[in-house]
Amino acid sequence: MGKAVIAVDAMGGDNAPGEIVKGAVEAVNEFSANIILVGLEDAIRRELAQYTYPADAITIVPASEVISTEEVPTTAIRRKKDASMVVGLRLVKEGKADAFVSAGSTGALLTGATMIIGRIKGIERPALGTMLPTTKGFTFLLDSGANVDCKPSYLVQFAKMASVYVEHVVGVKNPSVGLVNIGAEKEKGDSLSKETHELLEETEGIRFVGNVEAREIPFGQADIVVCDGFVGNVILKFAEGLSLALLGTVKEEITKGWYKLAAAALLKPFRNIKHRFDAEEVGGAPFLGLKALVVKAHGSSKAKGIKNAIKQCESFVENDIVIKIQEQL
Repeated sequence: MGKAVIAVDAMGGDNAPGEIVKGAVEAVNEFSANIILVGLEDAIRRELAQYTYPADAITIVPASEVISTEEVPTTAIRRKKDASMVVGLRLVKEGKADAFVSAGSTGALLTGATMIIGRIKGIERPALGTMLPTTKGFTFLLDSGANVDCKPSYLVQFAKMASVYVEHVVGVKNPSVGLVNIGAEKEKGDSLSKETHELLEETEGIRFVGNVEAREIPFGQADIVVCDGFVGNVILKFAEGLSLALLGTVKEEITKGWYKLAAAALLKPFRNIKHRFDAEEVGGAPFLGLKALVVKAHGSSKAKGIKNAIKQCESFVENDIVIKIQEQL
């Protein structure tokens, strides 16, 4: 297999195009992927002029429009045919790129990916997956916001897709799958949880370990946790806020009074903790269930986050994850 070709939305996110272009340059200097930067050509060229990189590893595909986070997703995708996000997704559909990365509007990306690239045959609903840091490493949360209302059959497919992704991209052999619920007992939860539990127990090809309460997720009780997008997004946003609050509070406390004397000695361990909880290390959230990979990078992504999202895509393509998901279904 030749080098993976990754299209990147150079205009998406809070730090575009500067950090996006920088991340792409770092990626081609470290990995083997070829990058297509999509967006306002003059702006992209100005940023590229600052760096040294293999000239044939990065190409530019112009796009004259940008979709903002304030726009209605469906309307924006339909009306802005030359938006960087739309052009990038179209490159994937046409086979000119193997995957697409964007830090732009989540709603527009999910809508555009479904409309333009399309679902894998048999997939009822594509889902957005997120790596959550735990005491054991990471737990993969699916769905983290794409599908607010779900049927039990959707969650079963989420479990299957997540199992393929975590085993072949993350490298966890025979990953465990838990169902997010309000109690560990089988009979706990609403009708969706109970019906899904029954189905997951009978599903072949996954290692289902039962219900997982939200408080157990940070301790890595399961390699994968599945839930509907409403619950998943609440978990994700709460985890992000809590980690920032805790790290900020600890930093504030150890720099008070005489504790400042110990702050220097604690600098390295706290850097290590921050590193473990840094979303930039993961790269982005894969949108699973499509005919090709689309990765949603965090809106505030810096170069490191974009670089790691590109690395994520490269691993996905090299391991033929779309084909493996089709086989699992």
